[in-house]
Amino acid sequence: MVAIVYSQVITLVVTCLGAFMILLDASIVTLALPRIQVDLHANLSDLQWTIDAYTLPFAVLMLTAGTIGDRFGRKRLFLVGLVLFLLGSTLCGFAPALNWLLFGRVVQGVGAAALSTGSLSVLAAAFPEPRARAQAIGLWSGIAGVALAAGPLLGGLLTQIGNWPAIFFVNLPVGVVALVLAWPLLAESRNPSAQRIDLPGQLLVIAGLTCLVMAIIQGGSQGWTSPLILGLFLGAVVLLTAFLLVETRVREPLLPLQLFVNRVFSGANMAALIVGFASLGPIFFLAQFFQQVQGYTVLEAGLRTFPISMGAFLTAPFAGRLAGRIGPRLPIVLGGLLAGSALFLLMRLEPDSGYATLWWILGMLGIGFGLMLSPLAAAVFSATPPTRAGLGSSMFNTSNRLGNTLGIAVLGAFVVQQFSGNITSQLTQRGVPGPIGATIANKIAAAGAQASQVHLPGRLPLPPAALHQAINQAFVDALHGSFLITGIAFLAAAVLVAFLFQRQPARQTSVAPADAQVTKVATNRDRALLGVMLALVARRAQQPEADPAVLAALSSAVDGRYPHDWSEAQRGRAVARDVLEPLSLLLLTSSVGSEADHANGGAPAASEMVPGVGEMPSSGHLME
Repeated sequence: MVAIVYSQVITLVVTCLGAFMILLDASIVTLALPRIQVDLHANLSDLQWTIDAYTLPFAVLMLTAGTIGDRFGRKRLFLVGLVLFLLGSTLCGFAPALNWLLFGRVVQGVGAAALSTGSLSVLAAAFPEPRARAQAIGLWSGIAGVALAAGPLLGGLLTQIGNWPAIFFVNLPVGVVALVLAWPLLAESRNPSAQRIDLPGQLLVIAGLTCLVMAIIQGGSQGWTSPLILGLFLGAVVLLTAFLLVETRVREPLLPLQLFVNRVFSGANMAALIVGFASLGPIFFLAQFFQQVQGYTVLEAGLRTFPISMGAFLTAPFAGRLAGRIGPRLPIVLGGLLAGSALFLLMRLEPDSGYATLWWILGMLGIGFGLMLSPLAAAVFSATPPTRAGLGSSMFNTSNRLGNTLGIAVLGAFVVQQFSGNITSQLTQRGVPGPIGATIANKIAAAGAQASQVHLPGRLPLPPAALHQAINQAFVDALHGSFLITGIAFLAAAVLVAFLFQRQPARQTSVAPADAQVTKVATNRDRALLGVMLALVARRAQQPEADPAVLAALSSAVDGRYPHDWSEAQRGRAVARDVLEPLSLLLLTSSVGSEADHANGGAPAASEMVPGVGEMPSSGHLME
């Protein structure tokens, strides 16, 4: 790793502050919607627009913002986005009526599009060396992951000690610090060969993405086959097709289509779309589960999702360093497998599930997130010309944000639909006649996880406690389907990257002595943390009350290496004993040994101490 200078440190701090604000805002607002509805006398449709007024300009304008930053200056784009976002946050916090709030949310969305694209492109321009860039993006992604997962926690705290304006005012001190640092200290960069703006392309892509995003976010409420939604989808197809035709004919296209010939560029953006689709839904649904099904306060529910953010925060910097060392393929694939496996394990969630059986799965999910985000961004930048860093940033962010929007719309509609059918089924199992059960289901399904609080007039056909139990079980069963879909999505992203990305040998890069010491310390810390986590999993798997799903997953990992007459539990415990325990010991001793060797002036490389995937000893060898 090359030495990091003072200006790069400032750039990293400022861009991380910008990313923290916009991604925090993506998840913090949802917990304040009930209070906003009461204070501003809004209906359910108005609440939906509180989200959509931010999502629409955010998703639509990012591709345009990136090319504008390349043309007029990436620092300038970042500062404009930061000012607009702070202005929008102020308008929202002081909004006396719903219209003012919606206007402030639109301003926030426009600022977020410029701020998100500008922060990543400024960061990429400040770190031109690929390995250092991958590590910087790793830290940026770690902060972004914390913001995304900590939204429910901070939102719960602010709404509990204050009121809903506090969730907007919290942006102001962070933004002011970022502005004070960025204005005099950030370095300006732009594409020196850019000459003109592709105005036809800009207009067509804005109009096409507007139709597409509107169709996605309104499809659940309007009906996916309604004339309005079909018309929006048709308009999106026509406009985006026209955009592609224009891009093949203009001299300086907004989006050079030849970039998609590169398998890394196209594969990374497709994987970013899939990861965006699968990432937000589980966090939101889990927060609702803890709050509405298990009865925790908003703050307590946010605390229980904290292992996700901690897993992402601790892993993303390590993933960035790993991507800079061996390429992005391995960490992305490993992250997809971990996140997908965690979501499959969450399909065993029940209304009375204890937190002791969940926290480590949530941590596993966060680790999967962290392993994927920064290597995907680094892969996009590695396939983008340095002079078009803004384009690379905007394309990655647009793909990810469209995935977020699609995931929220599709998964939300799926859970609501499944919830209604599950309520009818649960009531039928408890002896309620079908027509009465269907009427009750239609009455409470639209309330989602808060359905247990809906008032049903008249005499109920079963005790309130039984109805409450049926509603909770119906909601949890609906979540199982969403976890299955998102788990498959993560696995699909891993498979896509595994096939499209080529294996990359580790690059031999000269390392400055002082910087090498910092890298060794960080690498040793990551290996020690990973070793401790593997040791905990191995120990838990060997307990008499070990989770059967965990044992089954461990058993399938080495299928055929143990006697066929062994049960899954026996094979799973054997894998924990013969594979996980030695590997955790190897990681821990290598981190301690590397520290001692470094103190003596001869620390070995991490690749010399920890075997790669292809070098992992088989369980048979370990048993010998």
